[in-house]
Amino acid sequence: MPHVVVKMIVGRSEELKRRLAEQIVKDVMAIVGSEDSSVSVAIEDVSPGQWNEQVYDAEIVPGWDALYKKPGYGSRASK
Repeated sequence: MPHVVVKMIVGRSEELKRRLAEQIVKDVMAIVGSEDSSVSVAIEDVSPGQWNEQVYDAEIVPGWDALYKKPGYGSRASK
């Protein structure tokens, strides 16, 4: 039962978020073999001024070894 959380800087449209969620579900189903009803996707908007505190420093840095795709920026990139 995969649950995917996407955190993005605020400003993307609801249509874009819906399309992103649909594509994530399709990819999870195709790659992992999960059923549509088993996949959930959350999209959380984060203000640029809060990105470092709420995402980079709180989640990315402590979970660095678990990241399968690492960011190409440091903690001060969003300022």
